[in-house]
Amino acid sequence: MFYRLLRPLLFTLDAELAHALTLKALRLLQPFELLHNRVARCESKIIMGLKFPNPVGLAAGLDKNGDYIDALAKLGFGFIEVGTVTPRPQPGNPKPRLFRIPEAQANINRMGFNNLGVDYLLENIKCTQYKGVLGINIGKNFDTPVEKAIEDYLICFRKVYGVASYVTINISSPNTPHLRQLQNEHELDYLVATLKLEQRKLSDQQSRYTPLLVKIAPDLNESQLESIAAILMKHNIDGVIATNTTISRLDIAGLPHADETGGLSGSPVRRMSTQVISKLYALLDEQIPIIGVGGILSAADAKEKITAGASLIQLYTGLIYEGPDLVDQCINTLCHSQYA
Repeated sequence: MFYRLLRPLLFTLDAELAHALTLKALRLLQPFELLHNRVARCESKIIMGLKFPNPVGLAAGLDKNGDYIDALAKLGFGFIEVGTVTPRPQPGNPKPRLFRIPEAQANINRMGFNNLGVDYLLENIKCTQYKGVLGINIGKNFDTPVEKAIEDYLICFRKVYGVASYVTINISSPNTPHLRQLQNEHELDYLVATLKLEQRKLSDQQSRYTPLLVKIAPDLNESQLESIAAILMKHNIDGVIATNTTISRLDIAGLPHADETGGLSGSPVRRMSTQVISKLYALLDEQIPIIGVGGILSAADAKEKITAGASLIQLYTGLIYEGPDLVDQCINTLCHSQYA
């Protein structure tokens, strides 16, 4: 309720500035216990060998550098994913690069993996009090040629392996040139095979198994999805996140900012994401768990993702439009319906 009163003021500010101020306010409030741990009663589930207290997670992108993990945990998430992080710090694309489209409950972003680098993230994780499921989303630096992308993923994977509950390889952001090429059959096969081999080595060295996930785009045709599913099953990938943002503009044509380049998130991507989940669920034959994300702005949207075949869901743009109450609503609905 409080967020609904505050939102009109936040929406008068530049979108990226409002995002930063909201996170800083969240962290400032944390020591005063004005935030309460909102985790609803829910039967925990074991997925990918990890114990999730509830099925509602925070998607990567909101807290790129892991600066706000403890404060965000107070909102009741069953798991938190930070990043995307790259081997070296990078500023991302020039501003402005984040645009609201309130008429469609949507955002367009072309952030470009702006982050302070994997080493900065690791220092933040050392200081966190959070003991829950923590995913780390990794990518390549913008100036690393796509042919050498595997080198960046390996650097990040090796560094975060020991502290992450799971690691997601982001190959689907539309804001890093040529990144989505890594979803093509031969590139994906090589990338996943190499990282799974590294996973086995690190598991032996560190005596712990950290699941490896792939995050894919919603802009994939059936042939591409079939190819991706076959590769994921061939290499026993641990999970898949469906989906990232879309480059489609069909549902927002004519609206302010609709022609901005970048990835579209929020309500317009809901149907596309759910369709990908449904198709993947059939293709994967229940062998690989799916985390559903994209256009969840209500508990009904969250349930739709689970019904389509997702084991867990993640929120991001919905939080901007609906606030922290959305977390509670989704948890209560999914736990009441026994989500898995």
